[in-house]
Amino acid sequence: MKKVLIVGGGIGGQSAAIALKQIGIEVEIVEILPQYDVYGVGIIQQANALRALDSLGVADEALKRGCPYAKVKMCSSTGHQFAETGTPPIGRFPSHNGISRRILHEVLNERCETVGVQFRMGLTVDQITDKENGVDVRFSDGTTGSYDMLIGADGINSKVRKLIFGDYFPKYVGLSVWRYAFKRPKDLETGYMYFGKNSKVGLIPMTKETMYMFVVSAEGADNPFIPEDEMIPKLKSYLEEYPIPMVQDIIDQITDPKLVNYRPLETLHLPEPWYKGNVLIIGDGAHATIPQLGSGAALAIEDAVVLAEEVAKQDGTEAIFSRFMNRRLERCKLVVEASEKLGEWELLEYEGKSLPEGANIGAVMGKTLMALTQPI
Repeated sequence: MKKVLIVGGGIGGQSAAIALKQIGIEVEIVEILPQYDVYGVGIIQQANALRALDSLGVADEALKRGCPYAKVKMCSSTGHQFAETGTPPIGRFPSHNGISRRILHEVLNERCETVGVQFRMGLTVDQITDKENGVDVRFSDGTTGSYDMLIGADGINSKVRKLIFGDYFPKYVGLSVWRYAFKRPKDLETGYMYFGKNSKVGLIPMTKETMYMFVVSAEGADNPFIPEDEMIPKLKSYLEEYPIPMVQDIIDQITDPKLVNYRPLETLHLPEPWYKGNVLIIGDGAHATIPQLGSGAALAIEDAVVLAEEVAKQDGTEAIFSRFMNRRLERCKLVVEASEKLGEWELLEYEGKSLPEGANIGAVMGKTLMALTQPI
């Protein structure tokens, strides 16, 4: 195993490239975007994500450029705190680190450059020919290449997955998420989540100076897409039921619809195994989850770390991929299924329906987050 192609230069793809380059593998990333232009809303890194980033040599830089904070305070719409949530600290890593998605990409990209990952931008794959001892590829610009292994890290709508496994389509779960970045209030000392009748709101620090807000809402099963001219009034309308100052003080700052990051929430389950021949799918292309547990990016980073540990054994693709599946399948399923369950319960509440008997949001969150502290 000497040369690997990674399709997709997002968080999972760059993490895999770094992990493989650190064990001496020649790595090439092809990324369909002509240049990186990541909008700077935030991402929540829990302790297990920081532990995985440490294996890539970037955890300290992520903490330095982000904002470490303790467990998230869970509150009613009027501000009454009834619980807190998050993974316990793992070693020297805090429960959470808030960070701009753009900054995290920059941290990973700088590490890729340091270890010598080769990038080819504005490019993807058009054809994959799997052979006994490798993979031949034709790229979208007509060029070709040969590799020992191909890693599909190209997201929930993965082209690699389609070429290898056929059509698998994401499923909309009935919920959507809105994100918007702000100047950080002085009294935002940790993350907060507020639960209302029609939505939930999160306030998450990203740096010493900035934070981002997320709002989870139910936008209807038929057409969850919002026209740009309706985004600002609709987003503001969700915030009206939260009389607390930290929410009310930011409403007037929501002015530019182009700064609203709005996304219908989708999941996707690629049946196991996530590999065929010398091609493996990682991250959202295999196990896309919704952000109810804030672990989508963390799972992709963990995928990368585990893959490199198995590749280092150099005992053939089938053995490598089989061990990878043994280590990743149940952990990823636990997070994905727990996130979906939490999403289902949230949707019922927003629709004014009763939760199933025995439904316990805190218990599901606590069990899953504790499981994430276990070694990968």
